[in-house]
Amino acid sequence: MASDARTKAVALLAAGGLAALAFGAGRAGDAPRVLVLCGLGALVPALVLWRSLTALAARRMPPAAESRAMLNVEQRSLVDNALALEARLEHAPVALFGIDGDENVQPLNANARKLVAPGRATDAAALYRQLARQPHGDRTLLQFETERGTERALATVSMLTLHGRPQRLAALMPVESELEAEALNAWRQLVHVLTHEIMNSLTPVASLSRTARDLVEEARPALPADVAADLGTALDAIGRRADSLADFVASYRSLSNVPDARPERVPLAALFARLDALVGPAWRERGGDVEFAVEPASLELMADPGQLEQALINLLKNAYEATGAGGRARVAARLVRGARLRIDVDDDGPGVPDALAAHIFTPFFTTRKQGGGIGLAMVRQLVHGNGGTVRYARPVSCGARFVITF
Repeated sequence: MASDARTKAVALLAAGGLAALAFGAGRAGDAPRVLVLCGLGALVPALVLWRSLTALAARRMPPAAESRAMLNVEQRSLVDNALALEARLEHAPVALFGIDGDENVQPLNANARKLVAPGRATDAAALYRQLARQPHGDRTLLQFETERGTERALATVSMLTLHGRPQRLAALMPVESELEAEALNAWRQLVHVLTHEIMNSLTPVASLSRTARDLVEEARPALPADVAADLGTALDAIGRRADSLADFVASYRSLSNVPDARPERVPLAALFARLDALVGPAWRERGGDVEFAVEPASLELMADPGQLEQALINLLKNAYEATGAGGRARVAARLVRGARLRIDVDDDGPGVPDALAAHIFTPFFTTRKQGGGIGLAMVRQLVHGNGGTVRYARPVSCGARFVITF
């Protein structure tokens, strides 16, 4: 560079001047005046030479402060990247677990800690054992118990090496709500198709049976008495069964025609007061009772009040039929861990046999001779449509317990 060349030339001139003065001082011998003058004259070239050399050195090597600044920028960039990666992992939409060795399983992010926190998985150690047994590279549907009942989650495990040690990373994605939604949609479509096709066939049967009865009545004088009576009885039975089956199918059609929820702020204390007025007298008339509790009393919920009320009425109707005379039921609402709202519906009846518990929400499934298998299916449809879940929980003692969670 031109500036470096000029600096070098000035330095050479200054060095030459110092050399000339030193030579002159040597020739002066013992003349003190000459020595003093040579010394004073050497100050200027010496100063010029020092500044030139300093400038050259500064251009070749960046200042220490600049070096420290460059280092700090690189360090901050690495720290920012590490923090960003940690934030992404912390808020990942799946639960991440680290598996060190065979049994040492640790939650790595917020979703993992929530999953094993009190109020979710009832036995975190059992869930850890399931994760530790998972082979890497495979996807497996796991089941684990929670306060809301059995939940399912999709698990996959990957291998990695960290600080020279082999480890496994398990990702667990709860899919119970998604599977339940798909099951509900599938049942809704099936019920819609079945009811549509059945009604298409029943309508002409009922109409033709009435027409045939009228024709028999008109022709009765010309028919033998026993033949006219048999025809009238048969056609009347066909018409009655067609009408009854049409009413039966129409009740199932409601499963596929549930209107969209219209959420609004619902004070649960007021809702429970209305329910008590509706169902309480029937319970107390036969010597039993139904209790309602809200904690705190100001608890509110964003939901469709009509649909939530209908879901609770269906549950209490089942409890009423299961308990018999003197039976008792209790409906309680409270906040639980994770800012979730929970409504428990308990009764002291015989409960649900373990072999049937997995099927009670299935449409058309019933254990009563006169049951239609629509009550609990409708409860699940209504609760799910309002953003909640409903589970059957095995009570500690006798009776049945249904848990609705929002």
